This record gives sequence, structure tokens and C-alpha cells, in this order.
Amino acid sequence: MHSPNYPALVLNADFQPVRIHPLSTWGFERAMRAVLSDRVTVLEEYDVEFRSANLTYRPPSVVALTRYIKVPQKVAFNRLNIFLRDEFRCLYCGERFSTKDLTFDHVIPRARGGRNSPENVVSACMPCNSRKGDKLIRPKRIPKPMDPRDMARKAHLIKKELHSDWLSYLYWSGVLEQD
Repeated sequence: MHSPNYPALVLNADFQPVRIHPLSTWGFERAMRAVLSDRVTVLEEYDVEFRSANLTYRPPSVVALTRYIKVPQKVAFNRLNIFLRDEFRCLYCGERFSTKDLTFDHVIPRARGGRNSPENVVSACMPCNSRKGDKLIRPKRIPKPMDPRDMARKAHLIKKELHSDWLSYLYWSGVLEQD
């Protein structure tokens, strides 16, 4: 009866999500191991029952860690986080795109000494990226470091199905509030 269709939202001991982006979730098996070892408190459960020879249980949909863990304040430098920072817009033409139609571009090309850093990488649509090539073209917005609070405010831009049990916990933390 193990199913990946029952992820659990993982909250820290202060009831805030451990991570906003990517959202802190555990798969069914990891969540159940944590429940059985008393490392988490179950706050919400899915409306389904599983039975084994000795046990009847409902998979957790929201869990809170029993001990607070320090959350890293640095946002990972990766493709999806760059797209999220730039709100899924090409910073050269300004149009919004899906992730499959975006790439990232070095404002100062690596061939000209440009660094591989958030301050030098922007989201770009494929036509703009091809047109730019290794030329120096200034984007419409200057890229900036990825701030965890700013990224949290933009998390609603990610089109991901959120279980209804999770919504109140995410609203409490300010994740889903609109600017």
C-alpha cells in the first residue's frame, strides 16, 4: 500500500515550512518512518485508511518536527530558482514563459569572464538567448541575489498542486500571500 500519492508537508517545530522553495515535503514512507519513531507530530491526515496485519492508519498530510532545526538562509543557485526569481519572464523581452521555453543566460558571457552567479545569470527565452549570443546586452532588469523572503513571496507562481490541508499552514507563513 505504499504510495507516492500521499506526500506530507513538513513543518519545523515552530509550525513554519522547513523550506519554501522547493516546498518541504516528504514521501509516504519517510513520513511514516518519522511518525513511528516519534520524530514528528501529525497535524493533518489524508482521508484514506490503510490496514496491515497489526495496524490501521491514515497517511499524514501535514507533520511538524518535534525538534526545531535551523533552516539555511541561502537560496540554492539552480535553474528553477533563477526562473522563480525572474517570475518566469525573459529579462530581455519581458514576456512570461513556461519553464520548458526558458533557458538561462549569462549577462556577461562566460567567454568574456562572466561568473556563474545569480548576479550574472538571468532567465531568457530561446529566441532572445540565441539573438544575444556572446554579445553584451543589458537585460530589462538587473539580476540580483536570491533573497529567501522574496523567493517565498513568489512561491505562488509555481504551478504545483497543493493539498487542501496544506493551505492554512502556508498562509500562516506568508508563502501564498499575494503582493
